[in-house]
Amino acid sequence: MINTQSLTDLMPLLALGLVTFLLAGFVKGVIGLGLPTVAVGLLGLAMPTAEAAALLIVPSLVTNIWQLLAGPRFAALARRLWPMLLGICIGTWMGGGWLANGGDLAGMALGVALLVYAALGLAAIRLHVPAAWSRSRVSALGGGIGVITGLVTAATGVFVIPAVPFLQALELDKDDLVQALGLSFTVSTIALAAGLARDGVFHGHAIGVSLLALAPALGGMFLGQWVRNRVSAPVFRNSFFVGLAMLGAELVIQHMR
Repeated sequence: MINTQSLTDLMPLLALGLVTFLLAGFVKGVIGLGLPTVAVGLLGLAMPTAEAAALLIVPSLVTNIWQLLAGPRFAALARRLWPMLLGICIGTWMGGGWLANGGDLAGMALGVALLVYAALGLAAIRLHVPAAWSRSRVSALGGGIGVITGLVTAATGVFVIPAVPFLQALELDKDDLVQALGLSFTVSTIALAAGLARDGVFHGHAIGVSLLALAPALGGMFLGQWVRNRVSAPVFRNSFFVGLAMLGAELVIQHMR
């Protein structure tokens, strides 16, 4: 017999999950990134950060593989970015257990990460890797960036810092940048899933709920792609970063209590 009280108790969480993944998919559809950032940030208001990160695995993996395969230069980008991708895996593995055992500290770290990312986005800070740098020097920098990104991922479930600013600094053309982001996010999602599975967070129940989250995420992404050419991209990006900053501040305050 179905426990109606349990269903009633679950309804607010289910509604939050539906709205969260619709919104996260919409943001990714418009600007090409932001699904895990939005999803973990919003879900982190209602559940432990590690559990929120586990729920984003399937939607994040599917949408990022989709983004990755949409470009024409996968092999060339993989050869160029492999030190960063390897560093992401190493850093995420080194930070194993941080997210699962961090408690309020993990939530606060997520809030700080969102605030930093929002501040960089609103300031429109663009880094630049000098063209005169040798390939080995850029590869070494990429490896270090990857390790730091992996550590941030292991602590917060968010994998945009500092990988995204680094990829933007390489001054790739638009299509290559979108594909490079998809490649970086795909590797980060797989590394995060492996870490959470090792820590007992990404298990059968979480996988099932994550699969359910795929439908609203894809629906939001389709809608975002439709809207992309009908709104001002700079206005949308600035609104996104302002909202992200507010969310980050709320997470920090919530986990300081």
